[in-house]
Amino acid sequence: MSPAGLQDGQQKMRVAYFVNQYPGISHSFVRREIQALERQSVDVVRYAIRPSKDDIISDEDRLEFERTRHIVKVGKLSLLATMSKQILTDPVRSAQAFLKAIGLGWRSEAGLIRHLMYFGEALVLASWLKQDGIRHVHAHFGTNTTTIALLAAPMGDATFSFTAHGPEEFEKADLISLREKIETADFTVAISKFGASQLKKLSSPAVWDRIKIVHCGIEPEFYETPGAPHIDKPVFVCVGRLCAEKGQIDLVNAASIVAKKYPALEVRLIGDGPMRGEIEKSIEQNNLESNVSLLGWKTPTQVRNEIVNARAFVLPSYAEGLPVSIMEALSLRRPVISTFVAGIPELIETGKCGWLTPAGDVEAIASAMLEALGCDGDMLSRMGEDGLQRVKSAHDIDQEASRLIGHFQQAMESAK
Repeated sequence: MSPAGLQDGQQKMRVAYFVNQYPGISHSFVRREIQALERQSVDVVRYAIRPSKDDIISDEDRLEFERTRHIVKVGKLSLLATMSKQILTDPVRSAQAFLKAIGLGWRSEAGLIRHLMYFGEALVLASWLKQDGIRHVHAHFGTNTTTIALLAAPMGDATFSFTAHGPEEFEKADLISLREKIETADFTVAISKFGASQLKKLSSPAVWDRIKIVHCGIEPEFYETPGAPHIDKPVFVCVGRLCAEKGQIDLVNAASIVAKKYPALEVRLIGDGPMRGEIEKSIEQNNLESNVSLLGWKTPTQVRNEIVNARAFVLPSYAEGLPVSIMEALSLRRPVISTFVAGIPELIETGKCGWLTPAGDVEAIASAMLEALGCDGDMLSRMGEDGLQRVKSAHDIDQEASRLIGHFQQAMESAK
C-alpha cells in the first residue's frame, strides 16, 4: 500500500465518519483521525446526528462544523421525504432494518421507542451513503451511532465498522447489544490492548481476528516546538470534562495536602461539565481559591500553552479509555500523574515518564505531586524525553491512520 493509502491505479478511497455529536471540544481525537486520513488521500465525508452541546470555540472545529452534515438540522419535511423514499425504493432491506431495530431495542437501555427513532435516522443515513457513493461507514463509540450505522449499512450498500473507546460501552455492554455489534461489524477498533481485551471478553473467539487495535494519536506539528524542557514553578494542569469519572475532586483534595508545603501551588483545571458546582464547593471548603482555578474549555492552542507552562499534568480518573490529553502532555515533554485504569498503564510507567496511583487514593496523588515538585531538572528532562518517545512510537496519528486505511480497504474488498 502506498503512503497515500491507495495502490497504484486505484481510485481515491471514500469513507464516511458517523458520530453522535460532532464536532466537539472533547472529540478532538476524531478530528485528528479524519485529518490524518485526508493527508493520506482518503476522502472522508462527515455525518453526525447533531452538533455538540458545547460551544464551538476553535477555528479547527468551526471548519469541521461547516463540513459536517447533521441529521437533526435537516427539515422535518425533508427527513420524512428521505425516509419514505428509502422505504419505497428498498422495502425488503428497510423491513429487515426495522425488525433489527425492534430486536435491538427490546431489552436495551434506550428502549423500543428510541430504537424506532434510530431506525428513522438509519433510513436517512442509508440514503446519504448511496447519494454520496460511500462504500464504508465508520462510527465512533459503540452506543447509538453504531446502532444506526449497523442498521443503515446494508440499506446503503456499505460495509461498516466502529471504534469502541470505553468505559461507557464496556459498563453497559448488554444494554447496548455490544456483542451483536462486534459480531456484525466488518471490524471493530479498540484504542488500547485493554480495550481489545474487553471486546474479546464480550464476543465469540470466532470474531477476535476482526478486533483491531488502532490508537488515538497526536500529529507531529503539535509537539515540534515543545517549549522549555521543564518548569520550575509548582504548576499542575488537568484537562478533561468536569465529571465524576475524571476524579477532579480527588485532585482538589490532594492539592490541599501539597499546598501545605508549597503555598504557591497552582492547579489549573481545563474543561467544564456537570461536576463544576461540586468541584467549586470542594475548592471553597479546602480554602484553595488562590491555588485551584477552573478555566473552562480552551482552544487546542490554549491547551497546548497551558501544558507547556506546567511542571506536570494530572488526570486522576476513575474510568477511562486512553485519554488523548495524556498523549498531548507526554508529547510536550511533561510527566503525567494518573491512575492504574484501563489503557493508561500501557502508556505511563512510574519513574519513567510519570507516576501511576490507585484510583481514588488522594494521598497517593498528593505524594506523586510532591515527587514531581521534588525532582531536579535533569530528572524532569529525562522523564519528558521518555514520554515524547513513547508517543512518537505508539501514538503517531499518521501511522495509526495508515492502519485504519488497511482495515477499510480489506472490509470493502471482502464485500465485493
